[in-house]
Amino acid sequence: MADAAARERPPRSGDTVTSVTGGADGVRAKGLGRGSVGLLGSAVIGVSTVAPVYCLTSTLGPTAGEVGLHMPAVFLAGFLPMLLVAFAYRELNKAVPDCGTSFTWSVRAFGPRVGWMCGWGLVVATIIVLSNLAGVATSFLYLLLGELTGSDGVAALDDDRTVHVVTCLALIAAATAVSYRGMTATKGVQYTLVALQLAVLAVFVAMALAKGRAMDFSWDWINPFAVPSFASFTAGLSLSIFMFWGWDACLTVNEETEGSDRTPGRAALLAMVVLIGSYLLTGIAAQRYAGADLADPRTADNVFAALAEPVMGRALGALLFVAVLASAAASLQTTFLPVARTVLAMSTYGALPRSFAAVHPRFRSPGRATVAAGVATGGFYAVMSFLSANVLVDTIYALGLMICFYYAITAFACARFFRAELRRSPRDALFKGVLPVLGGLLLTAVFGKTLYDMWNPAYGTGSSVFGVGAVFVIGVGLLVLGGVLMEVMRRRSPEFFRGGR
Repeated sequence: MADAAARERPPRSGDTVTSVTGGADGVRAKGLGRGSVGLLGSAVIGVSTVAPVYCLTSTLGPTAGEVGLHMPAVFLAGFLPMLLVAFAYRELNKAVPDCGTSFTWSVRAFGPRVGWMCGWGLVVATIIVLSNLAGVATSFLYLLLGELTGSDGVAALDDDRTVHVVTCLALIAAATAVSYRGMTATKGVQYTLVALQLAVLAVFVAMALAKGRAMDFSWDWINPFAVPSFASFTAGLSLSIFMFWGWDACLTVNEETEGSDRTPGRAALLAMVVLIGSYLLTGIAAQRYAGADLADPRTADNVFAALAEPVMGRALGALLFVAVLASAAASLQTTFLPVARTVLAMSTYGALPRSFAAVHPRFRSPGRATVAAGVATGGFYAVMSFLSANVLVDTIYALGLMICFYYAITAFACARFFRAELRRSPRDALFKGVLPVLGGLLLTAVFGKTLYDMWNPAYGTGSSVFGVGAVFVIGVGLLVLGGVLMEVMRRRSPEFFRGGR
């Protein structure tokens, strides 16, 4: 029975299981295409998944509304816990370069139940993001078509719920197809889309800085201690953390990356540098140009739609719409990577049905898991769209809870996994213990504060269930659903849950 259990779980520290590469890292071969991605390709995947242009247009206004001109400071504050957690991912990936990432590592550190829930947190967060990205891509597609044709009627097609949902499903199907064809197809698409959005963003920043007359730059803009209230700071911080989510996609393709133990960690840090640089420059440029008007509630949910023509002119302004569409479309496609590979790993180790462990013989991709993620995303968005627009929006608000949940567990898993090495050197103590734990504590604090705020029906769209905020019910309900599904799998696959630690 012990041998059977060992085959059904990610091996723990001290096991000597030979991997496909001949090492003793305990990584179980899954049939993925090895050596398909280099350092640049991995970093591009990380940036693409975050979707910086989309994040900026949808978050600049709300963040400015919470913290005023201190928006760049909140971006820096949100970057800190993400950077600390990135160190945890880097160290864990060096030891165990497994595409299951958070699931695999937390199983090895804390056992099968915590690991299963950590994997569930990643999967459900990704499904929510995919559905949101599809909706945003659809809206900007019709907005762009309306601009190009000069027809308000074309732009208004997005307001037709049936047309909107059908278009969303078509985009989800296209993204699923590209991901299904493996990393080679993914890279080719991503290089073009990421280069386009970063180039257009650079033009916007340059022109906004050149034309900006609303106010002069102040160093207080990047001072987090200058935010007037703690409540405003935490609200802005929650938005900022969402803006960095997705960089860990670099790690989920580790088994397909050249130098799988080191390259993904370096790519994640490189992606983080690109992201924080883009966010700070854009935030400062937008404030220089628009000042306090950036927080105008009439334009806060789509800042670039309001600033594109005034800053860049009509012709170049249309390119900004293209960049937002490219950002959402690129992220829609790459965001399939982490969910499909997490499901693949969970299935390979017996935590999910074995059927999801199937890898396409030609494309060397987790084909069945990718298709399942596409079907789940399309089904979720269609049902929620026709059920209630408020429920769909509140589900997106609950996303931050899931992100903090699985990132924090992964950060703590790093310290526990390497607990025997923390006294070996100052470097090990810092990068394997102190920094990951600090990042985990920060995210746990944000998780707790968000949970408290969600209880209030005013959080999100203002909907409630028996006097409790709908966002709280959705967020906690999704975690409870994960617990129920885990118990179902425990009965179906007892070997994994007996031998997970």
